[in-house]
Amino acid sequence: MTAYSARVASAPGGSSIEAPKVSAILLDAGGVLVFPEPANLLPPLRQAGLNPDLATLERAHYHAMAAQDRQATPPSHNTWWRDYLTTYLAACGVAEARCEQLATEIAEHPRRYSWAHAGHGVKDGLRALAGLGLPMGVVSNSNGTVEGDLRRVGVCYVPDGDQPTADGPPSEGVEMGVILDSAVVGVAKPDPEIFRIALDALNLPADGTVVHVGDSLRYDVAGAFAAGLQPVHMDPYRLCSAPEDHPHVSSLAELARALTANPR
Repeated sequence: MTAYSARVASAPGGSSIEAPKVSAILLDAGGVLVFPEPANLLPPLRQAGLNPDLATLERAHYHAMAAQDRQATPPSHNTWWRDYLTTYLAACGVAEARCEQLATEIAEHPRRYSWAHAGHGVKDGLRALAGLGLPMGVVSNSNGTVEGDLRRVGVCYVPDGDQPTADGPPSEGVEMGVILDSAVVGVAKPDPEIFRIALDALNLPADGTVVHVGDSLRYDVAGAFAAGLQPVHMDPYRLCSAPEDHPHVSSLAELARALTANPR
């Protein structure tokens, strides 16, 4: 197995951080691979007089996650989606006085496949990472749907007994060694146990040569540190409120380029 080293840029105010040799890559799902489904959110946004493009919707996601990272306490499980949407809608341009009410209305009417939209450039970036030949997996705080959603949108999949028959269509996307959903395994980031489960499935030790890429300081960066892994913060708009102690990337393609440029 080839290991890679990379020098990945930090956000403004922090220096570049030399990552250790990379032997495997774990990925968050939301904000790294998939985003809220635009078809679910564009109708209420248009009713509010806005018609944001997909780039604006993706940027709004990162603003919403950064706002949660800045909170003194973790968001409540029961109000997480509503609180996320409040900041998300504001970042899309909804008037501040309208955001909370509109967020509540959307949250009270959940839709299927709410996180089943592949991000811009995700599939190409993921294929570039897969080309490195490293073990890869997904570790997501989700509601039991993440593996099916990732397969459905052709991002990635784990070969299993549910694969189509030889006469059926092949799975699209990148093959993963494991896809973990917190609602399925019963433990969520930042608890290091969910990373241990993933590494056991990949038959890998928990050490600094394993990278975890995620969009949350609270869940992904803190969780990776707690598990003894190397966090890489997906932070394309440089919104991280504590950028000094971990690397940042703007895309999976950027990470793949950095790793490819410095093989060991």
